[in-house]
Amino acid sequence: MGKKHRERNWAPAPPALPEDAHVIDDHTHVASVVPFSEAMSHEAVAKGQDPVPVYGVDELLAQAAAVGVEGVIDSGCTLPELMTAVDMAREHPGTVHAAIAIHPNESVLHGHRGVPGPDGLPVRYKPHHDVPFDEAMAEVARLARTYPAQVVAIGETGMDLFRTGEAGKEIQRQAFRDHIALAKELGLPMQIHDRDAHREVIETLLADGAPERTVFHSYSGDAEMAQVAREQGWYLSMSGTCSYKGNEGIRESARIVGLDHVMVETDAPYLTPMPFRGRTNAPYMIPYTLAALAQYLDLPIGEVARATRATTRTVYGI
Repeated sequence: MGKKHRERNWAPAPPALPEDAHVIDDHTHVASVVPFSEAMSHEAVAKGQDPVPVYGVDELLAQAAAVGVEGVIDSGCTLPELMTAVDMAREHPGTVHAAIAIHPNESVLHGHRGVPGPDGLPVRYKPHHDVPFDEAMAEVARLARTYPAQVVAIGETGMDLFRTGEAGKEIQRQAFRDHIALAKELGLPMQIHDRDAHREVIETLLADGAPERTVFHSYSGDAEMAQVAREQGWYLSMSGTCSYKGNEGIRESARIVGLDHVMVETDAPYLTPMPFRGRTNAPYMIPYTLAALAQYLDLPIGEVARATRATTRTVYGI
């Protein structure tokens, strides 16, 4: 039997959400979906297949709107992508909002060429990494102050000990602290990236004092961590991972904090929900994640969608 090829083309659109239950994608990377779209089409042609449709930002937003995803918060989290997210928000007022930061993995690279990554995970430096972290962080602050109508959050920031070796841990922690301070100074919500770093992230938040509206993007913790979040009033943003088999702890965490502290996201082009895991993600896939969450909570999808939309309004004012 020949090797089975993984399906790479676009997943079909889910059923549209009820008209009174439209939502916002709490965290996505729409600009990054576009090159994935182009790559899928090139791959199909190389295999002698019909080209996969290539979608730009406008098409991706229109597809999302057609199923009830009325807006997105686009995360620019590398130095070159900061202005990309802001410009997208300027070009699509009311539909696109920006969250900006220097990603934890990026923070280790800015001005730190001698810091190794974990074994087997090569460090890939790019020209913008020659900019010292302090200067990159100053650009985050400048843009947040210059474009208050577009920048609704500082993020994604936090810690990631999966792709960063021990030598970079404290560099990441200090970068995280700088973002915490900026979010509090500007009175903005903060979106957290937490991978293999639950203890370190929580310790830092408690030590420094978390921003009033602290959001764990693509929440990956368990029920015990959710209890801490509930005590602290932190918010959980659920991605496609809440639909994956074995992620009972993530799903139960939504029940623990309550829907008034839960939002929904794609983190596109990654973390595509079931049953299409492995394909390129995009904001139009949100209803699949909502359906998985609603099934677990034994609630109508419209009720869950309306609750996440209300939480998004509370956190970001949008």
